[in-house]
Amino acid sequence: MKYIEEFQDPMLAERLLEDIHATVTRPWALMEVCGGQTHSIIRHGIDQLLPEELELIHGPGCPVCVTPLELIDKALEIASRPEVIFCSFGDMLRVPGTGRDLFQVRSQGGDVRVVYSPLDALALARQNPDREVVFFGIGFETTAPPNAMAVHQAAKLGLRNFSLLVSHVRVPPAIEAIMRAPDSRVRAFLAAGHVCSVMGTEEYPALAERFEVPIVVTGFEPLDILEGVRRAVRQLEAGRHTVENAYPRAVVAQGNPAARAMLDEVFTTCDRGWRGIGVIPDSGWRLAPRYREYDAEHRFSVEGVTTKEPAACRSGEVLQGLLKPHECEAFGTTCTPRTPLGATMVSSEGACAAYYLYRRLGGKTTAPLEASTRD
Repeated sequence: MKYIEEFQDPMLAERLLEDIHATVTRPWALMEVCGGQTHSIIRHGIDQLLPEELELIHGPGCPVCVTPLELIDKALEIASRPEVIFCSFGDMLRVPGTGRDLFQVRSQGGDVRVVYSPLDALALARQNPDREVVFFGIGFETTAPPNAMAVHQAAKLGLRNFSLLVSHVRVPPAIEAIMRAPDSRVRAFLAAGHVCSVMGTEEYPALAERFEVPIVVTGFEPLDILEGVRRAVRQLEAGRHTVENAYPRAVVAQGNPAARAMLDEVFTTCDRGWRGIGVIPDSGWRLAPRYREYDAEHRFSVEGVTTKEPAACRSGEVLQGLLKPHECEAFGTTCTPRTPLGATMVSSEGACAAYYLYRRLGGKTTAPLEASTRD
C-alpha cells in the first residue's frame, strides 16, 4: 500500500539505526508527543533498538487520556438525562469517571451511541427533533476542524437540538509546560505529524529557540520515527535547536488554510485542564461567543460536579513522562483494559495500553521491528 509498506522496510530501518548509533556520543532524552507514535514505538520495539544513551519519553499526546476527569463526569451527568442522545467515539465509552463510565450509563438506560463522525451526530439531531443530541468533542488540533464544521453546519441549518461538549487541547502550550517543569529531562521533541498537517509548523520555531530544543515533525511508521530520532540526535550532537519537517508528504509550513479558518471562526483559545497534569494556560479551545448556544456545558448548566481520581492510579505521572507504565504497581494487575484505573489503559493511543498489548510479558516487545514490518 502506498506510503505504508515503503515506511516499514527493515533494511532501511537498519541503515537509519546504524546512522543513529554512529552519531550518539552522550545521553539524550527525546519525547514523542503523540500517543500514536508511542504505540508504534512500543509495538515495533524501536526504543529497544536505539543506543542505550537514548531514552524515548512518552508524552501527553493521547487526547482521550488528557480529557479532564471533571469533564468526563459532566459527560456522564449529561448522558444520563432522558431527553439526551449522547454521541461519542468508541474509545471514550470505557474511560473511567468518578465511579462509572459511559458504558455503565448506557447499561442503566442512557441513550449513549458510538458514532464515527460529528456529522453523524448532526444527522441524528435532524432525525430526532424532539431530543437533545450532544457530541463529545475531544482531541488535539487534528480532530478539532470536523467538530468545528459540525457546529458551523448546525448553525447554518438552524438546528437548536445539537450541542458540543468541548474538550479540545493544543500541542504547543503543552510543549512549553513540559519544558518549564523543573524536573523536565526532555532535550528534543518528535512533534505529531497529523497535528502539523492541520496547523503547520509556525508555532514551533519560537519554542525551539526559547528552550533550545530541537523539534522534528515526524510521522507514525517505523521509518518515520527513526528518521525523526536521527534528525533530532544530529541536532543535539551539533548543538543546534531548530524545527525540521521529517514528514513532508503530509505537512507543509502553513498547514491546512481551510481547516485553520474554520477553527478561527468557531473556536477561541482558553485555559484547559489536562487530566493528571493540571491547567495549562491557552492550551485549549472553547466555542466562540457567537456559537455559545451550541456549548453543551452552557446548555445543560452542569454544575456541582465533584471528582476523585483513584488513589492507586499513576497515569498523571505517565502522561508527564515521569513514569513508564510498567513501573506502576497497578499495571497489569488491578489496572487492565477491562478494569482500568485511568484513561491511559483504555485509549487506543494510551501509553499504558501500548505496554499492556506489547510489553506485559517480560518487558520486551512481542513483535520486533524486523518481523512486524514484514507482516
